[in-house]
Amino acid sequence: MPLLVEGRRVRLPQSAGDLVRAHPLLEERARLLRGQSVQQVGPQGLLYVQQRELAAASPQDGSISILGSDDATTCHIVVLRHTGNGATCLTHCDGSDTKAEVPLIMSSIKSFSDHAPCGRLEVHLVGGFSDDRQLSQKLTHQLLSEFDRQEDDIHLVTLCVTELNDREENEKHFPIIYGIAVNIKTAEIYRASFPDRGPEEELRAARALTGGPMISIYDAKTEQLRIGPYSWMPFPHVDFWLQQDDKQILENLSTSPLAEPPHFVEHIRSTLMFLKKHPSPTNALFPGNKALLYKKNEDGLWEKIPSPGS
Repeated sequence: MPLLVEGRRVRLPQSAGDLVRAHPLLEERARLLRGQSVQQVGPQGLLYVQQRELAAASPQDGSISILGSDDATTCHIVVLRHTGNGATCLTHCDGSDTKAEVPLIMSSIKSFSDHAPCGRLEVHLVGGFSDDRQLSQKLTHQLLSEFDRQEDDIHLVTLCVTELNDREENEKHFPIIYGIAVNIKTAEIYRASFPDRGPEEELRAARALTGGPMISIYDAKTEQLRIGPYSWMPFPHVDFWLQQDDKQILENLSTSPLAEPPHFVEHIRSTLMFLKKHPSPTNALFPGNKALLYKKNEDGLWEKIPSPGS
């Protein structure tokens, strides 16, 4: 069944702007979200989701209370929630394979749905801006189209993407919202930034930079963060890129050079250094070719735990 707003089927294709103009409630929700101040979210109870990662949890989770992601420029952050059992998935989509990613998001929520005879699926899309290459516009269209193709009714509750998330300064365009968090206990979605991005940040970023597909990083049954094992090919011309100045890195390794957050170049450099050190993942990164496992401790912080059989 289709994508719905206020019980009515969404007419596609149309731009995000046209869609909210046809549905004043969507426009009001986008306005309220844009008007929030950014909350800095600490590491306790947080599961931070990087680009091309997804994580799903339910309100019964004893370890996680908040899912979040940021640094979205042309990317979109997607939250799908089932109102019956509260199961919530957050993912950071970059348009690399939206057709494959939306079914993954759907199945991550359906894995909880045995206990949810009533309730409905609600989707929230945030991110992107009016970028020169229209990558945001393309991703908005892809996500709306793919959710519309799913078998289930999906209710579009928040749409704050592309031109709805755009601000102009000196004739240059920037996103208003770069990051959001969702409280899986209360269903609240709010603007957020994340000083702590959880364990193995460089390893996870390296997988995305080398073209890894969307993956789930959290096992809700065991309440464990599972990282890897990953494989990738050596990053092409890594030494060349490491010799370039900030401007070259920004212009060549970003989809939106003018709109990136201040730490973008530093983040790319540290990821490239990691890829230089580890041109292909080995036993050194994943002993016994097993996943790296983390679990929240009593203080709500991630702590590494042994992999079974290691």
